[in-house]
Amino acid sequence: MTPQMRNLLILLGAIAVVLVLVVLLFGGKSPFMRLMNVFLEETDESGVPVKKGKKKKEEPVQKNTSQPIVEMAELVRKRDDRLRIIESDGREELVDAYYELEFITRKGQTLKIQCSDKAYGKIPFGQQGSLTYKRNTLVKFKYYEDTVFND
Repeated sequence: MTPQMRNLLILLGAIAVVLVLVVLLFGGKSPFMRLMNVFLEETDESGVPVKKGKKKKEEPVQKNTSQPIVEMAELVRKRDDRLRIIESDGREELVDAYYELEFITRKGQTLKIQCSDKAYGKIPFGQQGSLTYKRNTLVKFKYYEDTVFND
């Protein structure tokens, strides 16, 4: 065996040993990595570990009780999902109609409230008023000019 070939084999063996050590020491569940995480973990002022990664936009949890809830809110978005069937004789029929109003409260919470088609059409955008709802369903929305009930 030539000296160059021997040196190449020694170099390849050294690389293999280093790779095995890296995998054993820095693998995700190794005892060495757990020890290193103690020193590398970021904490806030109170000593609580800070989680890294993508932060999902936290949406406040909407209250869901059996009693009616009254809050001051403003209508910001309307959504509907309707299946319209048109017969050959010209008759139209709505099937599986779903109407939803999205309000923002004074505290900045987003409320998604189901309603009837009549209430959906009557409540104007940008109107602030007293929103009464029960279990994500509209009871009434009272604003300066009118009061809209969920018929």
